Parts: sequence; structure tokens; C-alpha cells
Amino acid sequence: MKIGFIGLGNVGGKLAGSLFRNNFDLTVRDLDEKLTKKFKDIGAKVAKTPKELAEKVDLIITCLPSTKICSEVMEGPKGVLKGISKNKIWLEMSTTDESEIRRIGNILEKKGAIPLDGPVSGGCHRAETGNIAIFVGGKRKAFEKILPALKSMGRKILHTGDLGSASILKIITNYLASVHLVALGEAWTIAKKSNLDLTKTFKGISISSGNSFVHETESQVILNGSYNINFTMDLVEKDVGLFDELSKKYNSNLEISPLVRNIFMDAKKKYGPRAWSSMVVKRFEDKLKIKFRAPNFPSELVDEEPEKKGYEV
Repeated sequence: MKIGFIGLGNVGGKLAGSLFRNNFDLTVRDLDEKLTKKFKDIGAKVAKTPKELAEKVDLIITCLPSTKICSEVMEGPKGVLKGISKNKIWLEMSTTDESEIRRIGNILEKKGAIPLDGPVSGGCHRAETGNIAIFVGGKRKAFEKILPALKSMGRKILHTGDLGSASILKIITNYLASVHLVALGEAWTIAKKSNLDLTKTFKGISISSGNSFVHETESQVILNGSYNINFTMDLVEKDVGLFDELSKKYNSNLEISPLVRNIFMDAKKKYGPRAWSSMVVKRFEDKLKIKFRAPNFPSELVDEEPEKKGYEV
């Protein structure tokens, strides 16, 4: 199977790297020539346009920072839709709007191509080692056809149902992660103001009912002071905004979601759109003139689990 990968950013570059490392025939495309050069130097092919890439491969993967950019890559004058043809598969791995996935998916199906959405979850450090989780929505037959590629990019693979269902599930999980991060800011504030040993507090939360994936990962770079989680404020604001839009679409009148969105908007205003998302807790550090610091925590997360072939859950 020939695979084309468009979008070589923080997550996309690592997913594409896993495909190349596992000996797939890979063609890449990104506006940043420095990123494409890295792949060219190790033996991957580089396409000049999304159209050219779509013409040359069987599976087109997009992993892009926003719904708008994805639509431009798909529908532009030299976009994927200009080069895609019958029986080819498009896998959208961005975190994006499910209604837009379905809209573009309908256009693809009229050309005889097959759309799938396949967002990932688990952090950039797991994307690098091929141990990230992948949700996939769309036709089961197409899912099974690309399963070998999915197993090379991720550890746990879940077929979620119809096209768009994976994107909704991803938005839900990202929302929960955002809530956990905001709550951690308050938890670390009380721990610090109570003069608890923050290293022991980290361990205590980790073995308690209050534990979470967000604590196990993001608390480490918070306690280090780097905040480097390889995920930025603007992306969290986008994700929480997508969740908020779903709540309005389904007339759900949610209570926590608008508050969390406002907190991240405030943090983005204070620290900038490209600040690390874990810096949302810094609002309390600055306001109360305290620091959440403890020795021997890493400045950046590394996945220490060995790379293993993925499997369907």
C-alpha cells in the first residue's frame, strides 16, 4: 500500500515517521520545506501539491491544525479532491468538526473514494513511538484495509462506527483532558499553599482515586517548570470550542464546559496562543505568587514503553 501524509507538525510528523520506520511506501507534503526535507533525506518521497500526492498513493492521510486548513488542503485548486480517484481512501487524523468531515466525505464518495476519520489520543511522546491510541470512524471494510498502517502508527485501535463518530469521541476525550488540567491547577494550588511536599503529592495523586492520564503526564512538566507538553493554547481553545459547539447543537445546556473554555481563553490572552497548554495552571502561580516546583521531574515527556505492534480493541 502506498501512503501519502499531509501535515508534518508535532503529531503528524511523528505518525508519518512511524509509517516510514515500519517500511511503508511513503510520500509526504507540508508547506514547511524543512519538515519535508527531513523525510526526503531518509528516503521518503515528497509531493509538490496535495493533488500530486493523491494521484500517486492509495491512502491519503491528513493531520492538520484546523478545520479551515484541512478544507483548503482538500478543496483548493491543487487540493486532494483534484487528484483522488475511485477506491482510494482518505483518512483525516486531525481533531476537527465532524460535520465538516461528513461534508467532504460526501464529495469523496461521489468520486468513488472512501472517507475515514482517525484522530489520535495519548500525547506527542506516544505518537513518536507508535504507542498512541487511534479512533477510526467510517466503513468497516475500509478500516480493515488500512489496519496494517494503523497498527504501525498506534498501539490501541478502536473502530467507533460511522464516519464522524471518531471525531466526536476525540472531542469528548480532549474536553475531559482539558477539565482535568484546569482542576490540577487548583489541586496544585492547595497543595502548595498547604506546604505539602509536591513530590509526595504527585505520588499520592498517582496512586489515588484522583489520578488521571493528565496528572501522570502534564503534572511532571508543570513540576519541572518547562510546561512543555508539545500542545499549545490555541489548539486547546479550538478543541474545547468544538465540544461547546456540540453541546449547543444538541441543546444540552452544559455547565462546566463554558467555564473551562473561558479559563483557557484567559490563559491564551495572558501567555499567547502558542504557549504550552499546561501553562493554564500558571494563572494561579502568577496570581498567588507561588511556584509548583519539585526536583527530578523531566522538562519533556518521553515514552519509555517499547514500541509494539498495535491491535484493535
